Amino acid sequence: MGNFAANEGLSIFVILVWLGINAFLFVNFYIVFLDRRWFYTRVLLGQALSWARAPAAALNFNCMLILLPVCRNLLSFLRGTIQHCSRTAARQLDRNLTFHKLVAYMIAFHTAVHIIAHLFNFEYFMDAQLNRNSSLLTFVLSEIGNGDNASFLNPIRTNETNPTIVMFTTIAGLTGVAITLALILIITSSMEVIRRSYFEVFWYTHHLFIIFFIGLVFHGYGRIVRGQTPASLKANNPEVCADQFEDWGKNGSYCPVPEFAGNPPGTWKWVLAPMILYVCERLVRIYRSHQKVVITKVVMHPSKTLELQMKKKGFSMEVGQYVFIQCPSVSRLEWHPFTLTSAPEEDYFSAHIRIVGDWTQALYEACGGDKNETQEAWKLPKIAIDGPFGTASEDVFRYEVVMLVGAGIGVTPFASILKSVWYKHIQNNQEVFTKKVRQTKIKFPWKLLCVPVNVMTHAAGVFLRSTSTGCARRHRAWPDFLSYNIYLTRWKETEAAHFRVHHEAENDPITGLKQKTLYGKPNWDNEFTNIASKHPGTKVGVFLCGPPALGKSLAKQCLSHSEADVKFIFNKENF
Repeated sequence: MGNFAANEGLSIFVILVWLGINAFLFVNFYIVFLDRRWFYTRVLLGQALSWARAPAAALNFNCMLILLPVCRNLLSFLRGTIQHCSRTAARQLDRNLTFHKLVAYMIAFHTAVHIIAHLFNFEYFMDAQLNRNSSLLTFVLSEIGNGDNASFLNPIRTNETNPTIVMFTTIAGLTGVAITLALILIITSSMEVIRRSYFEVFWYTHHLFIIFFIGLVFHGYGRIVRGQTPASLKANNPEVCADQFEDWGKNGSYCPVPEFAGNPPGTWKWVLAPMILYVCERLVRIYRSHQKVVITKVVMHPSKTLELQMKKKGFSMEVGQYVFIQCPSVSRLEWHPFTLTSAPEEDYFSAHIRIVGDWTQALYEACGGDKNETQEAWKLPKIAIDGPFGTASEDVFRYEVVMLVGAGIGVTPFASILKSVWYKHIQNNQEVFTKKVRQTKIKFPWKLLCVPVNVMTHAAGVFLRSTSTGCARRHRAWPDFLSYNIYLTRWKETEAAHFRVHHEAENDPITGLKQKTLYGKPNWDNEFTNIASKHPGTKVGVFLCGPPALGKSLAKQCLSHSEADVKFIFNKENF
């Protein structure tokens, strides 16, 4: 239970607070529109009035939040500040995209409720105009304001129209349609299958948020939903005068014709500050994108993976961080995230880019990956860099024992960590980790998924060879400072024969390491049990860069294997 609180407690608390605020706003505004000021409006619309206004309040709150999780520079600043006080609080910032998605789903839900309620409202407004019976209060209310149109209640002013025409001839209708279409396109293009296979579609449609927020700010300026004015309430008490509507305004009647007005638009008060923050965020990104980046080396790895080694004035990084890369010759609008594979101690920074889509293929060709001859430096494309940005892997040196799990190309952030560990040790740095009284071990179960010979096997194999050999040579008292397992879970039949033939070789046929590759999926229960038995009384940091399914499995293992004397703290890369 204690480990569950350490891993998920703060996240659950944040979600509960967020849900609580949503529930409070919904219920509160539902009750507000049951007030007698809205009595005559409810005569026309019934309960649909409250069902339309309550989700609108919750929408304002969630639209205030939706931009904050994607302000990367703000989050990096907060993470660097908070982690000195609370590691647990800093880890919550690594789940920014998860929260961003939850807020988006909540916006979609409240939008649906709001739209459905207003569809009923427009039908009720139309029915009140069509049923021209002066003995009905609904008709009398609809006729108010026909003279100078100063104080109407029913926005449909004539019976020679229909709700569709009203929808496309009013501010609320036009902006509502624009907001809804933008939201539908943004959410549908964010589905995993589209985002992975057609990233450009996801990228471009997501920028419809500009239309969404412009429409949102102006949506309430038409003041279609109206209530009785405070002055009119004093003169025309609806609880008394509603039954005497036929005598309103006549001589001898103490019930004048009621006057109505809409609430002033208030959405801008909710979203103005986040919009300003986001504009500042984009200005910082634009400034960074114009800083000169020099490509110092291009390496073509097997399985069509491109390694770019770059330099940029003033660039400073930590292990496990990532950057966004833009190549103007490929696209001036697209920015793609890539984990840094270099170490902070090196005089350059690098990224390994797997060629899996149109953008990466175009970059691959621009860097000469499709050519046999060496590409001249002046022919290399111009690159823009935004970042670096923090991730969970920054906390790797804050644990006594660390377990790194990389799946497929997900080993890239851990390449940076291994190189940094190696540099720290060759520089005779004994204060690498949190605890200085005991030597720290890194446990590295390296899992390769979905590719027969992972593209990073060669690169990370070099890091593992140099690190394990160097540490053993310099620190013979700790020969197991670094331990690692490499798993290959899928392979082709032709490669299986090659593996069998060379299985008895001194070095592994896949990685070239002394450590042999293991075939099949790892038994995570055994792995966690072994680590728990070897490291009692410690907090083990479990870091994953891999698919969500593997993340769920490891999160469950961290909870089930945490006991009084050993605790597993789960951290996952998200970008």
